[in-house]
Amino acid sequence: MTQTTSTPTQHTPLLLEVHILQNHSPSNLNRDDTGSPKQCVFGLVRRGRISSQCLKRTIRRSDLFRGALEGHLGIRTRQLPELVRKAFLADEKLAPLAEIAARKTTGFGTKEGKEQDAKNGKYLTAQSMFLAQADIEAVTQAVMKAAEGKTEKTFAAVKASEIQGQAISRGFRAISVDVALFGRMVTDDAIRDVDAACQVAHALSTHRVEEEFDYFTAVDDLQGTDESEREEDSGADMIGDVEFNSATYYKYFSINVDGLIDNLVGRGLRKDISAQDEQQARELVGNAVAAMIEAAVTIAPSGKQNTFASHTRPSAVLVEARPVKTPLSYANAFVAPVLPRSNGGGLVEESIRKFADHVEKLTEAYDLQATQRLWFAPEHDRNVEGTIRLTKLSDLIARIREAVNGNAHPSTEA
Repeated sequence: MTQTTSTPTQHTPLLLEVHILQNHSPSNLNRDDTGSPKQCVFGLVRRGRISSQCLKRTIRRSDLFRGALEGHLGIRTRQLPELVRKAFLADEKLAPLAEIAARKTTGFGTKEGKEQDAKNGKYLTAQSMFLAQADIEAVTQAVMKAAEGKTEKTFAAVKASEIQGQAISRGFRAISVDVALFGRMVTDDAIRDVDAACQVAHALSTHRVEEEFDYFTAVDDLQGTDESEREEDSGADMIGDVEFNSATYYKYFSINVDGLIDNLVGRGLRKDISAQDEQQARELVGNAVAAMIEAAVTIAPSGKQNTFASHTRPSAVLVEARPVKTPLSYANAFVAPVLPRSNGGGLVEESIRKFADHVEKLTEAYDLQATQRLWFAPEHDRNVEGTIRLTKLSDLIARIREAVNGNAHPSTEA
């Protein structure tokens, strides 16, 4: 009987690029160390800015993303020692060693395995680490193995660096979707570094931004209710101010679909990748990319939302599926800041016009290839030449999922 082996299905390389234009009402979505909205200078003009870290965390921690990928996500934390402590406490024989185990685990996250003292009764690693469940299990098993047959005294004498060596990942260890998407770099050989399959730009305002201040007071609700004390009670218990701005932002995401699949199947780290492994990874990536983009479009950062409630939706979204890995941001459409027109064209309309013109010129000049070019601008008439105009977000997300799964509609379809 002849044994046959399955080979992975060949797919055209795919780079998904997402461009979003979104106007945020007065807000302070992402603030710096002084509490001010983040800024930068672009085109010699002061712009509003939302950091890439803020955008990624907004997506990663959103209910939409987490709900769509339940069971496939990791955690970013310094509390790995506390997770190990819980595992020890759950084992009757190892429970007496739980405190020592937690301290030993603080050595993970540093090359030399230096242990950390407890803070407020908790043991933490020296750095925050992005961990998949397989990483947590590997570390826990290594610490438990080191504790086998030990007394409290002999276990305390074991160096954290020795335990680290037992947990080192020399080859493939399954990683979660969010680690595969956003990558990680850890100064610890026990946890493998991962190159991010998704690049996220800092969102920039398309125009000059001026900061403003909201002056506020807090007054005792019972103040002045006593007639005899009314005059002495006048005034506020507290006064303060909070800085804010309002801007139309350009947001850009670049997703290497093939790199994302490679991260999940362990390309280069294992030789036993089957066609089924590839297909399962591709289906998971289809869900992940669709959920990520939907979250990017519908979820705003949480900064100061109780104060400003700036929950808006994008005015325009362009998604391009490229068969070659040549990422391209269209941020330079706004090097010259957008200005409202005297004929009534506001910042949003002018931003869309400048963006569309820039895209069309670069697409023609550089002969930019795309298997799909999808345009979603529900409130605006301006089209981008060569795109399929969609009127529903659900249709856009469905097309993206199809592109990842290799069932893309032709780019010429209307």
